[in-house]
Amino acid sequence: MGRSLVFSANIPLKFSQEPNSVSPLHHKLCQSFPHKTRHFSLGGFLKFPSFNANQGRTLLRVRTVVSSDASYPKVGAAATGPIPPGQLIEVVETAAKTGAQVIMDAVNKPRNIFYKGLTDLVTETDKMSEAAILDVVRKNFPDHLILGEEGGIIGDSSSGYLWCIDPLDGTTNFAHGYPSFAVSIGVLFRGNPAAAAVVEFVGGPMCWNTRTFSATAGGGAFCNGQKIHSSKTDLVEQSLLVTGFGYEHDDPWTTNIELFKEFTDISRGVRRLGAAAVDMCHVALGIVEAYWEYRLKPWDMAAGVLIVEEAGGAVTRMDGGKFCVFDRSVLVSNGALHGKLLDRIAPATEKLKDKGINFSLWYKPDNYQTDL
Repeated sequence: MGRSLVFSANIPLKFSQEPNSVSPLHHKLCQSFPHKTRHFSLGGFLKFPSFNANQGRTLLRVRTVVSSDASYPKVGAAATGPIPPGQLIEVVETAAKTGAQVIMDAVNKPRNIFYKGLTDLVTETDKMSEAAILDVVRKNFPDHLILGEEGGIIGDSSSGYLWCIDPLDGTTNFAHGYPSFAVSIGVLFRGNPAAAAVVEFVGGPMCWNTRTFSATAGGGAFCNGQKIHSSKTDLVEQSLLVTGFGYEHDDPWTTNIELFKEFTDISRGVRRLGAAAVDMCHVALGIVEAYWEYRLKPWDMAAGVLIVEEAGGAVTRMDGGKFCVFDRSVLVSNGALHGKLLDRIAPATEKLKDKGINFSLWYKPDNYQTDL
């Protein structure tokens, strides 16, 4: 017997629609094996030793060289697991819209702002939105594991499902009344994105509105119920790009400033909006061609990467390796431009790795079983 749905509120949100066209992907991966030090990367998880009878044990390192006609490993789950996709996405969308209603109620009111770091904000609205989302999730799936930006890990780690919740992505924008910001919810099944919803706030003070992006693994990507596709643009000089910068002004931050400058010179422009989930949804919608950033967290990426992939785009780490939600960098694109972007982004990222910058998995909940 199917699980019944529990809704916490009736949410009168208005939507706009904007369809776009799909881009085909092509396929080729090349690998090079330097003579001495060699790495073999499997999504950031494993390093395999190799053995040489004359020289003893050495570390195997494989660097991926990506050509512009390459295609990339899928990040989405093979299926949504024992829960049918329609049932799962209905709860995901309901939870996201419930959190969005909390934000809509607060968006034109004074904010109570606190600091998690020198410039890293959190508001009462972040916390209230997450509480409202958790109420929907727990009523429908009490045995699922949840990773929230504000509340951390709760639930049963033996569950195959992990909800990655950002109750207010783009808090600084929200605090200033500046679009863009959103509610972002991505659900993993055994470590891979299976369902996603992002409710983006558009407009501005006195004219706020929302649009809802959604996707299920293998089911396509949608905006307000209408199917969407990434753009067909295959020339960097005809592309509009997006990136983001973290709060730590460290080596990855400096490297990305240089990438920002470099791509500004050769593209139609590089934007920095300040909300990762929104940036990725704009790639899926076909209004920008790519987005990249270092040092994101699972709740920043879990929804957006699935929406991009289901819209026909490509997703990798910034070194070109296979991406998982627990990684520390992401590049998403329309697919057609991915290799050309990696020609510049991957070498810069490799230099950071050579300097000892940590690109191991950020965090995976203890005892959470994955297929990664």
